[in-house]
Amino acid sequence: MSGDVNDGDASRGEEQLVISGVSKHFGGVRAVEGVTLSVRAGELISVIGPNGAGKTSLLNMISGFYRPDTGAIVFAGKDITGARPSHIAALGIARTFQNIALFAGMTVLDNIMLGRHVHMKAGVLSSFVYWGLAQKEEIAHRARAEELIEFLELEDLRKQPTSGLAYGLRKRVELARALALDPKLLLLDEPMGGMNQEEKEDMARFILDVNQQWGTTIILIEHDMAVVMDISDRVAVLDRGRKIAEGGPGEMQSNPDVIRAYLGTAKTRQEVVAA
Repeated sequence: MSGDVNDGDASRGEEQLVISGVSKHFGGVRAVEGVTLSVRAGELISVIGPNGAGKTSLLNMISGFYRPDTGAIVFAGKDITGARPSHIAALGIARTFQNIALFAGMTVLDNIMLGRHVHMKAGVLSSFVYWGLAQKEEIAHRARAEELIEFLELEDLRKQPTSGLAYGLRKRVELARALALDPKLLLLDEPMGGMNQEEKEDMARFILDVNQQWGTTIILIEHDMAVVMDISDRVAVLDRGRKIAEGGPGEMQSNPDVIRAYLGTAKTRQEVVAA
């Protein structure tokens, strides 16, 4: 499934996102300090680290919610350092949030339709009413939303308000809304947080399908190390705002710096996965 925005197109394996020495301070707190990271098109890379390591702050800089104090962020050859979130979204970068950010009084379908806003030439409001050319556009966008509903197995819930859904299903709707942008790069901030094991397995399957079948580049923040090690192509590790390690999942499991960051002492590989 391809999007309408082509600015983020890159051949699989080519550098799509380049983060160069970015830092973000809040008063005396160094949330992110000199982080450099490159992400290739079609890659699924996980960013892990203890609580307070700077993971969400890094995503906030990529998506435009924070402006870096230093450094640069380049997406598909375009400098997006400090660009507005709406501009970054229009280039093909979508995200989910650690805390669910759905419109509780709206239905599943309407929440997903809102994710199409960057593609709506007639505007969000006029695309929901059958006036003139907006009718044809609304039908096309609704068809895309229905595809996502089917993909994420939400068919029986399309007309239900999201406020009445179980937590794991609301997380799934938020993923659908991000996918409605047809992103080239998808930023997922703890998409499995608070889920039971069955819900985690379903979400991991959806994420893998988005990455492998659609070719969408994904940056994942997740605390479940078993999931991270199972689905990631590469793992970057932050601790106290700095990147302390980067490499394949197996390499990170046995990296002593990673083990110390998580557990404080040198533990076994199995204990890191279970952490």
